[in-house]
Amino acid sequence: MNRREFITLVGGGAAAWPLAARAQQPERVRRIGVLMNGAATETRPQSYVATFMEALRQLGWAEGQNLRVDIRWNAGDAALARTYAAQLIGLMPDVILASSTTNLTVIQQATSTVPVVFMQVSDPVAQGFVGSLTKPGGNLTGFSMYEFSIGGKWVDLLKEIVPGLARVAVMFNPDTSPQSKFFMRSVETAAPPLGVQAIVVPVRVTADIEPALERFGREPNGGLILPTDSFTQLHQKLIADLAGRNRLPSVAAQSDFANDGGLMSYGANINLIDHFRQAATYIDRILKGTKPGDLPVQRADKYKLIINLKTAKALGLTVPLPLLGLADEVIE
Repeated sequence: MNRREFITLVGGGAAAWPLAARAQQPERVRRIGVLMNGAATETRPQSYVATFMEALRQLGWAEGQNLRVDIRWNAGDAALARTYAAQLIGLMPDVILASSTTNLTVIQQATSTVPVVFMQVSDPVAQGFVGSLTKPGGNLTGFSMYEFSIGGKWVDLLKEIVPGLARVAVMFNPDTSPQSKFFMRSVETAAPPLGVQAIVVPVRVTADIEPALERFGREPNGGLILPTDSFTQLHQKLIADLAGRNRLPSVAAQSDFANDGGLMSYGANINLIDHFRQAATYIDRILKGTKPGDLPVQRADKYKLIINLKTAKALGLTVPLPLLGLADEVIE
């Protein structure tokens, strides 16, 4: 072999080595942090996570191959939410999925750079999370559930069934529902023209719930409103039972409250399974280079009314026929 042939062979081989090495390098594993509302033992939220993971798989993301997903559950505890938000950000994720205002708040406080897709958040513009729905800007985008004006509708519904309604308790945990102050403003605006006094009833631990409802129920002509709140949602069966025991007509944002024995549910008519599936699509786009601030916030535009006639009967109430006609579902 002459010198020219040797140089050509070595040079050609050297040029090929980096190409071969690059071809053999594995795809970079991307990381998603998930901060969920509620408890890991709850069947329904687990189904949301399962749907989210399956949608990611259908988009080509396989955990253990090109993806790692770290999931935390706040269990209706604001302190846990802060702890887990810090943990997830410390893992240096490429994107975070945050379910609820509580979780989004603590994540926003901890980072302004990690892309975030949020779920189950009421009016993110009013809360200052995004600049607009169509062009969120910054590192946040996602899916909105409620307009705060619905607070006035909750008062209207109770007054229609209970014409003598004079007082309404608005129960929530201030630590786990920072959005409730916005709902409260709507309730306080709607109540006085109807001759109703709106009273905040804060509950921070389970042991607060029973005495709070007993105290409020001692005076007649009262009612109960439950805005969106992960803490009260975890205890809504207990709250529905106690509301009945204390003769308090009740309405809640959560659609399953009436099924748990509450008088009414009135809230966003959305399929959260679909929202989590769509969230996977948003995260896929972000992982492929789209800026979260360029993805429009999706919002609910339909609401659903459910009335429990069994509970109405137990409370000695007659639901007006026009209101029954407006109900999307009646429990008999």
